[in-house]
Amino acid sequence: MSQDSGCAAPSSSPASLTVDAARRLIFDRLTPVGGYERIALRAALGRILAEPVIAPCNVPAHDNSAMDGYAIRADDLPESGEASFQVVGTAYAGRGFSGIVGAGQAVRIMTGAVVPMGADTIVVQEIVQTDGDRVVVPPGQRRGQNLRRAGEDLALGAIALPAGKRLGPAELGLVASLGIAEVSVTRRLRVAFFSTGDELASIGRPLAPGEVYDSNRYTLFGALTRLGCDLLDMGVIRDEPESMETAFREAARHADVIITTGGVSVGEADFIRDLMARLGEVSFWKLEIKPGRPMAFGRLGSAWMFGLPGNPVAVMVTFYQFVQDALLHLGGLTPLPERPLVPAECADAIRKQPGRREFLRGRLSREDGIWKVRLSGAQGSGILRSMSEANCFIVLEETRGNVAPGDAVSVQLFDGLI
Repeated sequence: MSQDSGCAAPSSSPASLTVDAARRLIFDRLTPVGGYERIALRAALGRILAEPVIAPCNVPAHDNSAMDGYAIRADDLPESGEASFQVVGTAYAGRGFSGIVGAGQAVRIMTGAVVPMGADTIVVQEIVQTDGDRVVVPPGQRRGQNLRRAGEDLALGAIALPAGKRLGPAELGLVASLGIAEVSVTRRLRVAFFSTGDELASIGRPLAPGEVYDSNRYTLFGALTRLGCDLLDMGVIRDEPESMETAFREAARHADVIITTGGVSVGEADFIRDLMARLGEVSFWKLEIKPGRPMAFGRLGSAWMFGLPGNPVAVMVTFYQFVQDALLHLGGLTPLPERPLVPAECADAIRKQPGRREFLRGRLSREDGIWKVRLSGAQGSGILRSMSEANCFIVLEETRGNVAPGDAVSVQLFDGLI
């Protein structure tokens, strides 16, 4: 199967799209899939809310202390100078003080404890002086200090989390703080994927002459599993139009999205694009990007299709620049995550011709107080080791030419992306 070969396209083919134009075309066409399910909160990590979470109570439920200290009445504080109070009890978190704080009285209070009736101010324990059952409060206290008011985090009836929100650890804790045991989430996307090529061998057996092990399905398995998709791994499909057509039709019957690797260039055995056009539609198949120039996007029946290149690094670049956000959008995530480009000083010389956006594997580190990035290894589109050793993409825009050591470049961090 031909890989990211850079062969010239037929004259009748559409012009190559820029990265930005291709993303706009994809997201202009996609709409989230329907369907939802109610699941236990502990099973909801990484899932996307299908409906908002409404607060059934105030959070916190009561006025409570933000510090260990003493609860007093602000009316008992003099305009100047210190004040002395009689300590009449203790309020613990989960076990409050049952009486009423009267004039000149204080209650010892722990963090999180309900503020006793009559009190409206907390004085932290570090600044007071104690003498038996009395406590001396220094000047400079303010009414209402060190209190967490009922409903301060969330008021009864407020939207705690909107529909379209992806549930992370903080969101699980927030929902739990409302006493909610189940949430409604969008259904998992069904994704079918397979590799194409007569040269591909399954792992676990010796290679025959001319064969290579199929790594792309394992890369996609990892990326798709992390996104929480339901997967249909269809294995390796040989370079035969009949076999590929059968695989396409089977995948389209069972999946929301079909992802293939290999077979989208212009080699004699590259059938994916033509099959997509005959069985469905092709929106584009060439990009102004490196690596990953031959990438097809279209539709087959009700399933969206992404035909990725065959080279392993090109698969990862195109997946993370196009497919991942498309899957999140189809799954109902709103808004899509922003992945800003951050500036860094390039430590290496990089050769580049203007015209394509290039994604190079880099290693970002702090050196002498400056963020510097260097290439993580050889940049061939079949070399996964340099991808494994990288922590970012060095992104060189279409108009960029050669990069000299010390030049500023843009970096896309893997953290939050991969």
